[in-house]
Amino acid sequence: MLLPKELVALIARRVAQRLTPGMIDTGVPQRVTEIAQEVILDELMAEDKLNDEVRALLDDYAEYMRKEGVSYQEMFRRAKSTLIAQRKIVRTAGRDTGDAMKLSRDKITDISHKLVAQFKKSRELRVKKDANEIRLEIVKAMTDILATEEKVDRAARDKVRTLKRDIPEGSEEWDLLHHRYYGEEMKKFGIDLGR
Repeated sequence: MLLPKELVALIARRVAQRLTPGMIDTGVPQRVTEIAQEVILDELMAEDKLNDEVRALLDDYAEYMRKEGVSYQEMFRRAKSTLIAQRKIVRTAGRDTGDAMKLSRDKITDISHKLVAQFKKSRELRVKKDANEIRLEIVKAMTDILATEEKVDRAARDKVRTLKRDIPEGSEEWDLLHHRYYGEEMKKFGIDLGR
């Protein structure tokens, strides 16, 4: 998944903090967090499922691609783009669309619309403000956290790269070091992913 589950949980908590009690009234404040987390995870996992589907599709054509000298990465990109267009899915990865953050601006907006719709459907919540006002607050909350996350990720990557020995990105050691430095950097911003 593009974002760690701990970060998704943090985003959901921050969204809930910004919306309750001023914009959404509820006797169960935890429910706002749960709804936000469910929607965000569902949206992120939709593209993961699509990626798995494309990989399975390309596995069927592996021999043909090998014989014809067709690049797997190029075919993956094309097949995924075709399925995204057919299914009208909003691309998740911001870096694919030129955004600096991991989630594209379009995806954040799409999630905000879906969150407002879920909040309105819930019998445990009462929406007190205009839907667009709530949606804009969700976008702000998500953007703030993702901007911080981008700085943290960049700092963690830089720490791994500056080690005396060269550790190839994608290796198990690189992943472990990045995860450790990522957690340390998040704490510098006052964000503990464990909570």
